[in-house]
Amino acid sequence: MDKLYVIKIGGNIIDNEVKLASFLADFASIEEKKILVHGGGKLATRLAEKLGIEQQLVDGRRITDAETLKIVTMVYAGFINKNIVAVLQANNCNAIGLCGADGDTILAHKRQHPVLDYGFVGDVDAINTNLINNLLEKNIAVVFAPITHDQQGQLLNTNADTIAQEIARSMSDLYNVQLIYSFEKSGVLLDANDDTTVIPEIKPSSYLQLKSKNKIFAGMIPKMDNAFAALKSGVGKVIIGKAENLKGLINGSSGTTIINE
Repeated sequence: MDKLYVIKIGGNIIDNEVKLASFLADFASIEEKKILVHGGGKLATRLAEKLGIEQQLVDGRRITDAETLKIVTMVYAGFINKNIVAVLQANNCNAIGLCGADGDTILAHKRQHPVLDYGFVGDVDAINTNLINNLLEKNIAVVFAPITHDQQGQLLNTNADTIAQEIARSMSDLYNVQLIYSFEKSGVLLDANDDTTVIPEIKPSSYLQLKSKNKIFAGMIPKMDNAFAALKSGVGKVIIGKAENLKGLINGSSGTTIINE
C-alpha cells in the first residue's frame, strides 16, 4: 500500500505568517501523497468581535449561530484555505482547497445534544473517498477547511481534529495512512507548561494510567480520543507534535507517537 499523510495544522501556527510559511514549505516537500486539514486560528474570533457578534465556547467548542457560521465559512473556507493553497503553489506543490460541500466530500448532520444547542455544528457521517483518491492520484495535495454540509443546503462548522481523523479512517482502506496532529506544543506533555516533558510513545494501557493520574491536561484528551479511534479504524500510526518540527514528526525523531498494543 502507498503511504498517505493526513496532517492537521492548528493552534497559534495558523496566526503566525512566518511559522505557517515554514510549515507549508515542509508540507510541500513531502514526496508521498498528502492531505492537509486546517483549523481557523484566532482570525474568526477577531472578526466576530469587530462585527459585534458575541462568541460562545462550551468545553473549548464554538457555539455556531447563523451569524457565526457566516464568519467561520468566510474565514476558514475562504481566506485561510485559499491562502494556504497559494503558499503551497509557491512551493511547487499543486494543491486544491476544499470544504466538505465541494464535490460532496464530507457529509455531516447537525449535532444533537440532550441539553446544549451547539447551533450549526456538524458531526461527520461520510467521506467521499473516491473523489479524494482521484485528486491524490493526480498528485494534487488536498487542503480541507473545517466546514461540512448536510446535503440539504446547510453548511455546518465541524471540528478540524475530527475531520482529520474521519478522513484518515476512510482512506485507510486504500493507503497506509499516517495521521499527524500538528500544533504549537511539542507533543503530549507530562507538564502542560514544560515543552521538554514530551511522552515519546503512548499505548492504550499507558493512556488509561496517565488519565487516571490526571497526567494529561484536559485540552489534549479530545485529540487522544480521536487518535485511538483512528487506530481502531485501520489508521497505521498517529503522531502529535509541534508544527515547526513536521519533518521530525514524519521521521519519528519528534513528538508523541500513538500506537496500539
